[in-house]
Amino acid sequence: MTVILTYLAAFLLYLLIGWFFWRNTWSHAAATSSDHPDNSIAWAQYAMLVPLLLHAATLYQSMFADAGLSFGLGNAISSIVWLTAFIYWFSGFFDRLRGLQTLVAPVAAAAAIAVLLPLIFPSMRPLANTELPAFKAHLLIAMMAYSLLTIAALHALLMTVVERHLHHPGSHSILNSLPPLLAMEKLLFNIIWVGFILLTLTLLSGVVFSKEVFGQPLTFTHKTLFGFISWGVFAALLAGRQFYGWRGRIAIRWTLVGFITLLLAYIGSKFVLEIVLNRY
Repeated sequence: MTVILTYLAAFLLYLLIGWFFWRNTWSHAAATSSDHPDNSIAWAQYAMLVPLLLHAATLYQSMFADAGLSFGLGNAISSIVWLTAFIYWFSGFFDRLRGLQTLVAPVAAAAAIAVLLPLIFPSMRPLANTELPAFKAHLLIAMMAYSLLTIAALHALLMTVVERHLHHPGSHSILNSLPPLLAMEKLLFNIIWVGFILLTLTLLSGVVFSKEVFGQPLTFTHKTLFGFISWGVFAALLAGRQFYGWRGRIAIRWTLVGFITLLLAYIGSKFVLEIVLNRY
């Protein structure tokens, strides 16, 4: 019963804080400046730590309930969303990123859904070889890569909204408090570079140290295929940026294509195996 209450508390707090940010950043955008943030927004930023900690507690209990590590579809999505929300929350304490709090509301809403996923899609059996240090390092790097590239995708979507606002200005004055589009684009590529390096390390550790990480030689699977396609998309995007000056809509489209492909690589594979084929 205590465990269920922890899930519900995290769910409700995420929704409450998300609603608060949505109401204060959009409804009162004209009265709030990114240079002089409202005190209530600052307190809400600190309050976000409470559902994050509750979410982490539910994840720990769900993943380590039995011997080994249970990392089914529900735990995988919940972990990635939690790490994404945590990184986004932490970045909000830096002045130059404070204007990006516009996305706190949708991130909190996504985390509210994700915190319940381990209950909806419980892990049926623990993973093998999780006691190996190489596996733990591989999993940690992979989750960080997923989370950073998720943030990159969200950032690209926000840039799309800002670009449309510039061409069709409307009543959403909150968008005026965001950093300039060129600054957001620079930040996008910084995030992609870090995520790409971590994704490269993930794929390399999976290929070169497959025996040590997974306890078996490398096998070519759906996950491997889409993982390398996603890596190729992000590599092409960074090369295009470096040599041809890709920016704007081209950069946004390549970012979203790379993220969707990466999503198919791991989450898509787990969904097909565990939900469609009922294989664990």
